[in-house]
Amino acid sequence: MTGREREPQEIVAGLLADQRLLAACAERDMGTLFRLLNHRGVSTRRIAAAVDITQGRLYDYMNGKSRVEKLAIFEQIADAFHIPGHLLGLAKRPWEPAAPPPPPALGEPLPDGDDMAAMDAFRTADRQAGGGRLYNAVVRHLRDNIGPRLVDADGTPHVFAIAAVLTEMAGWMAHDSGQDGVAGRHFTRALPLARASGDTPLAASIAASTSHLALQTGDPAAAVHWARTGLDLAEAGPVVPTLIARLYTMSARALAAAGQPTPALRALGRAEETLGGAAEAERPWLSPFDAAALALESALVLRDLQHHDQARARAEHAIRLRESSRARSLALSRITLVCLHLSCDELDAAVTVGHDVLAADPNLGSIRVLRQLDDLRALLAPHRSHPPVRALLTRFDETRRARMLLLADIVPPPSKGTTP
Repeated sequence: MTGREREPQEIVAGLLADQRLLAACAERDMGTLFRLLNHRGVSTRRIAAAVDITQGRLYDYMNGKSRVEKLAIFEQIADAFHIPGHLLGLAKRPWEPAAPPPPPALGEPLPDGDDMAAMDAFRTADRQAGGGRLYNAVVRHLRDNIGPRLVDADGTPHVFAIAAVLTEMAGWMAHDSGQDGVAGRHFTRALPLARASGDTPLAASIAASTSHLALQTGDPAAAVHWARTGLDLAEAGPVVPTLIARLYTMSARALAAAGQPTPALRALGRAEETLGGAAEAERPWLSPFDAAALALESALVLRDLQHHDQARARAEHAIRLRESSRARSLALSRITLVCLHLSCDELDAAVTVGHDVLAADPNLGSIRVLRQLDDLRALLAPHRSHPPVRALLTRFDETRRARMLLLADIVPPPSKGTTP
């Protein structure tokens, strides 16, 4: 080789519009990324040194024998090669330049620093610890800090927007706590607040949340209606592609649950197409929706349509994409994958992922996850004659007892006539 060896960061900078690199990042396929760099003259020695792994491990990644799974390695790759964090599903990296805020559109509420900090703190804690222990804190914040500002003569559209955001968040936390009736009332209150703020995308986001809740409570017709309402709002503008993708996804889920396969698959295709083309900076006060969320929701759509092989592949993809800090989302993705393995009589695969499910943080304050674990145990029980399943069921019971002790302060009491 003549001349200087080009720096890896320089090569990556020239590949940031390359569909192969973008696809590899979206799928967290680091073996393909490493091969792209190697084919452009970066030695395996330099790649391994930059990522702080052995060359033997690097060859395993490049040959497809193993995949990068650890968050720390993804962060090392992003920082070593200057790959923007969002391409790998990571937070913005420290070296990324701060983008100037876009000028507000006419009638668009401006986010306030303190309110945004509170929203981010609640959202981050909810992702890691579940909504069970956070619900009361959000309600108190709404009552003590936001409510008085709503009736202030100097109230601005922003105050109505942040009230809508936190009321929607309280609804999600109530849902995560197993209080779906309370969740519905929060969503019902959030929508007029969003309309009063003049923020149409925020109103569309709340419609998406209402669609999700309707589906979870067994009303697919209402779920279709709210997804359609949200799409009408979202497409009226300002256009936010990730929000539109989320609404198409909710439409697909509702249509699949209603037994309408062709429209469901069409809506799912629109969601994938829309999210794949999303490039603009998203509005931070909207509920986030990313490739991992789409993969999990797609798995549920395909499961309901009895496309089990495709559903299983989407659930596996969701797990690969989802970072470990999103404990609840990762647990739900793994529970879905175990159920799909069981539907295909893949007992050993179900057991392997089942042990991963039980390794989740026992302090995760999500009644929704706890109930799905109970449902999963019921699906496993008929297979107890298989020794690995029997061992997993024993661990299930031990783990559940420990979880009930840790979550005793948030688990609702059993209804009369039921056993605890």
